[in-house]
Amino acid sequence: MTDDDYRELLPTIPTDPGVYQFIDTNSKILYVGKAKNLKNRLSNYFGNKKDRTRKTETMVKAAHTFRFTIVESETDALLMEAALVRKHQPKYNVMLKNGDGYPYICITNERFPRVVMARRASKDGEFFGPYTSKNRVFGLLDLVRNLFQLRTCTLNLTQDSIDRKKHKVCLEYHIKKCNAPCVGLETEAQYEESVRQIRNMLKGNYGAVARHLKEAMLVHAENMEFERAGVMKQRLALFEDYQGKSTIANPKLPDIEVFSIATLEDQAFINFMKIVRGAVIHTFTIELTKNLNEDPNELLAFGILSLREQFNSSTVEIVVPFLVDNLPETILQVVPQIGDKKKLLDLSYKNVLYYKEQKVKQELAKLNQQTSAERIMMTLKQDLNMEAMPQHVECFDNSNFQGSFPVSSCVVFRNAKPSKREYRHFNVKTVEGIDDFATMSEVVLRRYTRLLKEGATLPQLIVIDGGKGQLSAAMESLNTLGIAHQVKVVGIAKKLEEIYFPNDPLPLHINKKSESLKLIQQIRNEAHRFGISFHRDQRSRGFLVTELTDIEGVGDKISERLLTEFGSVQAIKSASEQALTLVAGKNAARIVRAYFDAQTE
Repeated sequence: MTDDDYRELLPTIPTDPGVYQFIDTNSKILYVGKAKNLKNRLSNYFGNKKDRTRKTETMVKAAHTFRFTIVESETDALLMEAALVRKHQPKYNVMLKNGDGYPYICITNERFPRVVMARRASKDGEFFGPYTSKNRVFGLLDLVRNLFQLRTCTLNLTQDSIDRKKHKVCLEYHIKKCNAPCVGLETEAQYEESVRQIRNMLKGNYGAVARHLKEAMLVHAENMEFERAGVMKQRLALFEDYQGKSTIANPKLPDIEVFSIATLEDQAFINFMKIVRGAVIHTFTIELTKNLNEDPNELLAFGILSLREQFNSSTVEIVVPFLVDNLPETILQVVPQIGDKKKLLDLSYKNVLYYKEQKVKQELAKLNQQTSAERIMMTLKQDLNMEAMPQHVECFDNSNFQGSFPVSSCVVFRNAKPSKREYRHFNVKTVEGIDDFATMSEVVLRRYTRLLKEGATLPQLIVIDGGKGQLSAAMESLNTLGIAHQVKVVGIAKKLEEIYFPNDPLPLHINKKSESLKLIQQIRNEAHRFGISFHRDQRSRGFLVTELTDIEGVGDKISERLLTEFGSVQAIKSASEQALTLVAGKNAARIVRAYFDAQTE
């Protein structure tokens, strides 16, 4: 995936929190990531390549596209990312070890239940979570134990053992952390009432608990117990910060699938979410093209059956925005009005609406680009008095350094946009010294000899960076090939931005604000940039290896290895034979050291 591809998608990316996936050409997930702001996070993968690691660079190049799912909060993004990584095991993600995940709070399934932290949800107890922070779990457990004095021991508290006074009170009772149900000081009914309040608190029904904390804080303050009032204030703040449930991961939810639909005049979009063990493990949106006057019910029925077949689904229960006709009777349809399933349906609908808006924006952007490109090309055609529309334009530029390392570049524009895959650079082979005209003649001849040999189409317009001399040199090569009459050729002089035509001594002056002149300047500047970057590489490589490769017995690879390690020829001259040996080997180090020692003598 290129930066240009991303720039086309940029206007359609939301600033909401969410999860994004990079997808390869085989529709396989390469990477799953989370984001507080999707647009900002995805921007980090494109633009400034210096900030990318090698792994990120490789992943972005391998990606064909990306897709994203919007969620309600950063916490939900974190939980969804973990579920997707665990399910799909993407190539470029850090894999989670077995058992490594987000913690739950469990109310154990026993007489006089305990409230403990658990690594994973199971059927042995009532589970709440998952939570993205262990500190939050520990804080909540501490809060629960301070508000409701539940036992922490693992004793088997049967009625018979309590009646026979088999147990004794422990330290927890003496420090007022437990009401000692083990010796009958708290009844099972009293204990269950405390558990019920904890259950309400973990479900999010914590109004009564919050009032209790506020009242306790005020009582301590009135009694001048400021330290205890401060503790209660901290607990109240922790309690108010707590969120009991997550839309993205709720272990009480059954395995279900969620579908939602959004339509345009000639298209429909259906979003699919798969929930397994309370976690969203897959999201996908498909597009349908309307052929007749299909209503949403028909379209959603078709989409549900297609998606279930595509993902080989056997889930019994599905969540839909309305009852859908023509589905098998074995599928249980649920149209929720409140609760967790309604939140998931709302989330699915939010995603399908974003997908629809994204498609509309993309179509509008393409239309605007096409309209703009057509207008610019038409203006250029009129300004240059061309017969054909200049949809394919090529531009040449030369670079050298005092006659050394002469190179040339050719850039290609199609429909007024760069076609970077078609850019070419040339090492000049037949010209010695400074001869810009001969260089231009050579590269133009080589470029179009190859295009003719390959049977490729010729450009409608060729732009030469330079004045009359460079233009004449290019025309000689085109006449030699017999194609000068098939293309329009112009030269652009840098100083006054004058446009020259073959065999015409008077230049054309296009209005400085004209879109056609701006396009020619953009093409010329791009050719100059592309040529200069290649020229710098060639020049640097030449300067680096020249002196070392003069040494008999030292090749290019050893020279580059030494220069990479030491940084300069001067540093190599100062290095000991032992240091050189570590980089270049014993024989090469001896030769290099002997060469520079002889120079010194």
